[in-house]
Amino acid sequence: MTPTRLALVPGEPAGVGPELCVRLAQQPRDYSLTVFADRATLQAAADALALPLQWTDPGHATGAAGELVLTEVPNAVPSRFGHPDPHNARAVVDALQLGGAGCLRGDFDGIVTGPVHKAVINQGGIAYSGTTELLATQAGTDVVMMLANPTVRVALATTHLPLRAVADAITPAALTRTLQILHAALRTDFGIAEPVIAVLGLNPHAGEAGHLGREEIEVIEPVIAALRGQGMNLVGPLPADTAFLPAKLRGFDAVLAMYHDQGLPVLKFSGFEQAVNLSLGLPYPRVAVDHGTALDLAGTGIADPSSLFAAAQTCARMARARCAFADNAA
Repeated sequence: MTPTRLALVPGEPAGVGPELCVRLAQQPRDYSLTVFADRATLQAAADALALPLQWTDPGHATGAAGELVLTEVPNAVPSRFGHPDPHNARAVVDALQLGGAGCLRGDFDGIVTGPVHKAVINQGGIAYSGTTELLATQAGTDVVMMLANPTVRVALATTHLPLRAVADAITPAALTRTLQILHAALRTDFGIAEPVIAVLGLNPHAGEAGHLGREEIEVIEPVIAALRGQGMNLVGPLPADTAFLPAKLRGFDAVLAMYHDQGLPVLKFSGFEQAVNLSLGLPYPRVAVDHGTALDLAGTGIADPSSLFAAAQTCARMARARCAFADNAA
């Protein structure tokens, strides 16, 4: 059986991404890794951690500790731990686009991405709002952000918006599309035949029958009713302050939060180290770490690799689930 093939992109070369990739290369794995990065940056990270790193080509990969297949994306200038350089912004973006293009061609079954520094990329003259948006544009698809850990999966109806813009962004069309993407991903990427999705209300107490806001009555409830008519198992709209009680969570396969800080603090509190960030709706699985570049830790060897390990394992499982779903549907 051919092992699952994952593309791996470390992200910001001056951050902890390269050394986390070196640590990942030491782990036993039932998937293959091809890293898109600058060779010297990865080698410097391995040297700083005193860990082995050996390069091989796809046809000779054995999965040995420290082994990586490399597609080199050279930095414009040498990278220094903790000191991001805007001159290397193009290499960071090129690595992501090359990995995504490989997935679209079918060379890889999924992509795992490390942390990037958005401000530095923009300082390098590249308009960049995030990796999720970049890969979605490349693939020509709508996407939904979902974070997950062993306790809960939380998807977002809106992402990085100021609070005063959230209500206007929750339209019937947008909410319908978000729930359709989430429902499909739970079936294809997680192997859940009939997923149960909890949908949170926007307002306190889910609007209190209109006394604390009418978005639930005018937008969320009609969308839920329409999608239930199409066969989706949706629960809600639920008050966010009680929806995450453990007894309730056990009955849900995922929770849809209306905005970023409604759902993600709960997820991160319940297991930040194992949390991963998923882009649902792409033609392939994409899983990222749920932390930043940690420039102050770069090169010290003390950065926690748990999120990257979880991201790679999650991506491989999703790729296999997607393949099984396609085989069953054929």
